[in-house]
Order: sequence, then structure tokens, then C-alpha cells
Amino acid sequence: MRIIDHDLLSIQEARILAENAYEAQKALAAFPQEKLDEIVERMAEAVSKHTKELAVMSSDETDYGKWQDKYIKNRFACEYVPAKLRGMKCVGIIGRDDAQKIMDVGVPMGVIAGICPATSPVSTTIYTALVAVKSGNAVVFSPHPRARNTIGKTLDIMIQAAEGYGLPEGALSYLHTVTPSGTKELMNHKSTSLIMNTGVPGMLEAAYSSGKPVIYGGTGNGPAFIERTADIHQAVMDIIASKTFDNGVVSAAEQSIVVDSCIAGEVKAELEANGGWFMNENEAEKLGSMFYFPDGSPNPEMVGRTAEELAQMAGFTVPAGTRILISPQKYVSEKNPYSREKLCPVLAYYIEDDWMHACEKCIELLLSERNGHTLVIHSNDEEVIRQFALKKPVGRMLVNTPAVFGSMGATSNLFPAMILGSGSAGQGITSDNVSPMNLIYIRKVGYGVRRIEDIGMGIPEGAPQNSGTIPSAAAAGDSENMQMLQQLLEQILKNLS
Repeated sequence: MRIIDHDLLSIQEARILAENAYEAQKALAAFPQEKLDEIVERMAEAVSKHTKELAVMSSDETDYGKWQDKYIKNRFACEYVPAKLRGMKCVGIIGRDDAQKIMDVGVPMGVIAGICPATSPVSTTIYTALVAVKSGNAVVFSPHPRARNTIGKTLDIMIQAAEGYGLPEGALSYLHTVTPSGTKELMNHKSTSLIMNTGVPGMLEAAYSSGKPVIYGGTGNGPAFIERTADIHQAVMDIIASKTFDNGVVSAAEQSIVVDSCIAGEVKAELEANGGWFMNENEAEKLGSMFYFPDGSPNPEMVGRTAEELAQMAGFTVPAGTRILISPQKYVSEKNPYSREKLCPVLAYYIEDDWMHACEKCIELLLSERNGHTLVIHSNDEEVIRQFALKKPVGRMLVNTPAVFGSMGATSNLFPAMILGSGSAGQGITSDNVSPMNLIYIRKVGYGVRRIEDIGMGIPEGAPQNSGTIPSAAAAGDSENMQMLQQLLEQILKNLS
């Protein structure tokens, strides 16, 4: 009997792919922006012909969510996003200020390790590949085992198109034998410059232990606050549309509703009129006990189910047409499953006396997952909105819009992205809607605009004098800054003499 060690195979493959990507990226780094843009356009064009097929395939393979909604996400990634990328300068000279005599040069990070999720496998893979190539980076993907075939097919389509238009072989690749050991080897490999972990918390600790910078588009526990001045009907419709999209698998989706007490009755009536089912304590306890295993890890079989399926799994009955299950809660705690992320159409429901108490409740909820992903406020009081914006430990705050669609830049003017950083109060190097600009570093170029003796006072004897005009900063009377410069330059000249 022949025994195959898949761990060793995966580790060896990771090494080969990382080394090949490193060599390919050296060639890619010399490409002008125009050539990179052409490759990106052809990749998007090729995969756009398969968005429906890949949506059905991903839903079938993962058993998560609704293929119809995945189809929308796939189209967003390969149609709307490329339109936004057009004209964006990421490499070469990306900024120049002739008046100040400074220049910015965009430089690719190098080789990116892309850790892909099972919840949105196609759209996330498309997006990662497009923004990586747009910014001159190579990327090696580690597909989620539950979506291995779907991610592989998506990448095969894009690789064929990209290499047909000049992308160096190896600049876009993926592990075929996927194991945790292989993924760790990829992240730790000396050729890897950056790790992009999109919603795979199980690999986050290994990513950080690699010592590489990590972009984490991960766990969300975003509350939606409905304040007393809100359009209640619109707020409820936004929340339901967002939380039921793809059966709640998007991390940016609302996880709880916090309601101003004076409008709680109206909000509850509106929710019930639009498919919300308020669970009693017994029903909530039955369902809540299924979300997490005793060791605290999430139960994947709860992900992406409909409200009716979840109720059936928990052993209680809901009316036909129920779209969201809602559990009234009072407290936030690590042991309470309703205080945590739920990747399905289930919401916790809190009532607070006023916006100040609601503000504190939202902070508790955001910090309970330690990531500060997304917050939504429904309000027409600009002062309350301003206070929320100032105080919340969160990567993005959305106002009067559905969390899913606002966060990805569909119903807001945030950058359209399928990777949403959650670094404000937790993990990752950025809380941005991740764009190609997060995948480069900027080399600063500064021309000399004043001679050393132009600034110094008390120049040592024998040092050359300058009869030129005093620099504009001094002429403007910026005496404090000039004195500091003078002191520093006097020390420099002293050291040189």
C-alpha cells in the first residue's frame, strides 16, 4: 500500500510556487502601468464570461449561501471594480509636486500570499488577483479546502488570459495540494513579502507568527444603531436586505440591532412585518447552543443557511416566509453566542435609553470580536452621527445604508472592494477598503531647495557664505521651525569642520 504524505507535497509545492513567483515578480516590476492595466482588463474580461457558472459551482461545493447573490458579487468584482481601477496610477511616478520639488514613486510589495475564504471564494479571488497585478505584485493563493475546486477554476481562467497578454509565468498561481502545513510554508517563505488573509481566522495566528505584514479582511461583529430621528421603515429594509444577502455570509453584514427605546415598538413592528421572527428565550437558547463548539470554534454547518433552515435545525417552527431570526438581548459577553459574529440571517436585538447608552453598547459589541470591522448608524441627527464617528473603534462607519452594500462601495462612495480591512481596533496593518494602493510602498523623492548655509546662523569661521535670498519659510516668519533647522544645521556644520 502506497502512502502519500500530503503535508510534504503541499510544503514542497508552496516552496516552488513562492520561488517562481519571486522570479516572475522581478520581471513584472519592470512593467509600465499601461501594460499592467491591459493584463488586468483581459483577466476581468475572461472571468466575467463565467460569473454565473462559478457562482453555482461555489454554492454547490461549499454549501454556503445563495448562488444568485454570489453571482452579483462576482459581477461586481469583474465588471464594476475594473472600471474603478482604470486610470489609477500605482507604479512608477504616481505623484509630483513641481512647486514643492517632491515626487512619489509607487513600488510593488513583491510576492503576496493570498489566503482565500469559502464564504465568498470567487469574488474574493477575482478581486485579489486584479488588485495584485494592477500594482505589479505576484500572488500565490492558498484556496480554502472547502472551495478548492471553485477557486482553482477561477484562477485557471484568469491565469490563461493574463499569461496570454504577457504576465510572466508564475506571477499568478495557487496551491493544488492544500494543507495547513503548506499554507504556513507559503506565508513563512523568504520570498513572500505580504500576507492577505481574507476571512480565514484559523490561519491568522500563523500569519502573524511569520513576521510578515498582514492584511486581515476578517471577522466582523458590526452593530446597526437605529436612532430616534431615523427613517424607521428604510432602516429596517436596509438591514434585512443586507443581512439576508447571500444568507448572511458577508462579514460586513449587521450582527445586531441597537434601538433607541422611544422607537423600539415601531422598529419591532416593522421588522415583524418584513419577515423578522423574534425568538422566545427557549428558541434562542436552542439556536444559540449550535453556533459554536465547546472549544469556542464556530460551527461551519450554521453558515449561510436560511432562517427557516436554522429554525428547523434548532427544533422549532417559524412561519413560512421568515427571513431573519432575532434574539432580544441585554448584555454583551464572550460566552453569549449572540454577542459574536453569526454568518447567517440571525440578529441580536438591544434596546437602549438614548444615543449615549447606544454608543456604549456599540463599542462593547465591536470590541467583543476585537477587530472593529464595520458599524452602521441610521439617523438624521448630524451631531449624533459625528459623535459616533469620533468615538467608535471601527474600520468603517456607514450612515443610512445597508452594511454589506455600503461597505463594499456599492451604495456608498467608499472604494469598491471585496477585501475590507479590520485593523482599527484589532488585527491587520490597515482598516481600509483594500485597494492596489495598500499593496505598494511609496518611495519619496525630495529635491534640495535650499543650501545648508542658507538656513544656518552662526556659521563656523571659514565656512562658505551665501549672499542669496533667505528661503521663503524664513521670509514667511516661521521662526520656530527656522530656529530648529538652524540648530540642527549648526551641529551638522560643527561635526563637519
